[in-house]
Order: sequence, then structure tokens, then C-alpha cells
Amino acid sequence: MTRTTMLTVFAAIALIAAACSTSVDGSATEEPTTEVLPSTTVSTSTTATADAPVSALPAGPSALDAPDSAEFPEPLVPLADIISGGPPPDGIPPIDDPVFLDTADNLEILDPSESVVALEINGDARAYPIRAMIWHEIVNDTVGGVPVSITYCPLCNSAVTYRREINGVETTFGTSGRLFASALVMYDRATESLWTHFDGKAIVGILTGTQLEAIGSPLMAWDDFRAAYPTSKVLDWTATGFDRPYGQNPYEGYDDDSTQPFLFRGALDDRGLAKQRVVGISLGDEVVAYDLNSLSDGEASATNVTVAEQDLVIFWKAGQASALDEGNLEDGRDVGSVGVFSRIVDGRSLTFAAEGKQFVDEETGSTWIISGEAVSGALEGTRLQRIEHLDTFWFAWSTYQPDTVLIEG
Repeated sequence: MTRTTMLTVFAAIALIAAACSTSVDGSATEEPTTEVLPSTTVSTSTTATADAPVSALPAGPSALDAPDSAEFPEPLVPLADIISGGPPPDGIPPIDDPVFLDTADNLEILDPSESVVALEINGDARAYPIRAMIWHEIVNDTVGGVPVSITYCPLCNSAVTYRREINGVETTFGTSGRLFASALVMYDRATESLWTHFDGKAIVGILTGTQLEAIGSPLMAWDDFRAAYPTSKVLDWTATGFDRPYGQNPYEGYDDDSTQPFLFRGALDDRGLAKQRVVGISLGDEVVAYDLNSLSDGEASATNVTVAEQDLVIFWKAGQASALDEGNLEDGRDVGSVGVFSRIVDGRSLTFAAEGKQFVDEETGSTWIISGEAVSGALEGTRLQRIEHLDTFWFAWSTYQPDTVLIEG
């Protein structure tokens, strides 16, 4: 058996094992029921309250049960390409009632290199450790007064957060147990339409074509998160209600660019290796993917670029372990953390360079950290505008963004 085949079989076993495991009290996982900026500010106004009736959304069959229903609009992708990944709906159980700890009181709760999803809305900063996300994939939460679903797809190595309101109606999201292009397919619990994790669009069901609002939530090393957000909170993975080997990687060896993605159907874009790590940016009509290796240098690097006529900087800092490499998350190879920001401050475009583990702008000599905040100098306290980006594998980015430009070297 080749290494590629072994990895594929292992991934399948991992998914099925996650589906069949039980909660802490020994009960089987339940079937589903029907019923930004570094200091990101998101409006909390809405046209409906959290308990708005589901009838405010169009009614129809469940796409989980009848994806080919004649009552649905035309699917956005071929139904044959939406395939089972092993578990049933919510067999990989989302966290619907997250419990948090104060970061300041738990600075050593994680290895400094462990990966977290970093989210800040309206001054409310929270870390969602990948040691939990890799087993649950979705956390339904309310951050800074905004109802959100934090999603993580291990198979495409990406984290995306969406506002979990549809046409003003608040809902939650679950895992469908299905994959499209080797990526998580979610479902909303209001209508049971199917949605892509990667771009937040309903692809099958009564809501087909509806687009969710994305909110930037980059992957970041715990060491960098706790330094950047000292008054934040961190998800308590010991209080999920489920028994999982948190801290272990069920996809050991998956972060290997010489192997192929699990259950991927269709043609792979051969401009890059399928599991080549890239930083994807989509602004206006311009879509680019930067090869992570071309951004990585020493302890830190700053890459000044222009995308869609906007001056940007890509910060990279060593210290984040790959969650998909070794059996224990903290042992993964160092892939570093990435931040993408506008270089415009007070109408002036800054030029950045790395100095040690931090960054300095040429114009004022101020020192900045990976979260985009100036920590000393004339601009101390200033925060750069965060530009939404994705840390992901090339196959995933190029599937959803086929017109992207790949920049290497």
C-alpha cells in the first residue's frame, strides 16, 4: 500500500470513528433537529430577534433527506459531487453551548505553538483551539453581540467564521456528514439547506444561492494570541460535553504536499501541488494565492503587495505548529502565523519590514505585532485594518477560486 493510499484510508477511519464516538455521559451523538478588523466592529442590529419564527424563512423539504427535491432551485454544484464523508449529520458534533475561560488566568493552558482560530468582534476577542475544532468543526457562538458560527475544515486546512443569520433570522449550523471537493458541507438548522464551509454559500436546498456574511478569523499560534489579546477568552475544550482525545491529531500525516486530498473529485489545478499551503486573498475582481513558503523567512517576514489597487502587507511569524502533521498537535512542524492588513494609516501608505519577531514601518519606525497592532513608536496603539484571507491548501482555494493567480518565489 502506498503512503498516499494509507493516508486516505486513515482519514476515512478517523472520520468514521469521530461519527461513532459518544458524549461524555456515554450517550450517542444526537441526530439533528429541524426547528473584520483586528478590533472588528460588526453591527448588531437585525431585522429579527434570536427567537424569530422559522416561518420567516421559506419552507421546503430537507436537503439532508431529499437533496434532489423538485421544490428546490437548481443546485449550484452537481449533486453527484456532494458525497458522504462517513459520519451522519452531526456525527461530528458541533459545539452549541461553548464554555470559555479567561485567557489571563490560563496563559499556560496550551502549548505556545498550538493553533487557535482568533476572532474579535466589537472588542470581544476569543480563541477557539484547533484541538477542539479538529473534532467538532463548528462552534455556534455569540461574540460581541453577534451570532456567529466558527467553522474549521481539517481536510482543506481552513478556518472561516460566518454570521449565523439568514434574512434576519438567527439559526445554528451543523455538520452534514457530506463533502464537496474534499471540504466540509454544513447545513442550517432552520431549513436544512446545504452550505459550503469554504465560501458560505447555500448550494442545495430551499435557500440555494443565499450567501452568508464572513468575518475574518485567522489561524494564530496560542503564544501570539495571548500576547495580542490579554483580556480575551479561550474555549474550554474540557467542557464540550463530549469525550474526545483533545490534543491528538486524527489526520496524522495529512499535511504532506506530496499526497492527494481525501475523496476529492474533479480535476486538480496543476499549477501547484494539491496540498501546497497558500494564503488566499480576494479583493474586488482580483484573486491571488501566495505560496506560504515564499512568505516565510527566518523568525518573521513582511511582504508589501498591492491587490486590486489596495496597498497591503502580509505579516508572517514563525511559531505556529501544523495541526495536521504529527500525532500530537504541539509536535507539528512550524508553519507560522499569517496576518493580512491594509498598509494605509491616516491616508498614508506604510512600508513594512521584519525585525526579529516583530515588524517595523519605514515611515515612522513604529513596531508592530502579528495581530496588526503597533506596540511602540509614534503609532503605538494604532491597529491596521485586517483584510480577510484564508490559510488553506492550494486544491481548496483553486477549486473555489479557479481564476486565481498563484504567486510563488
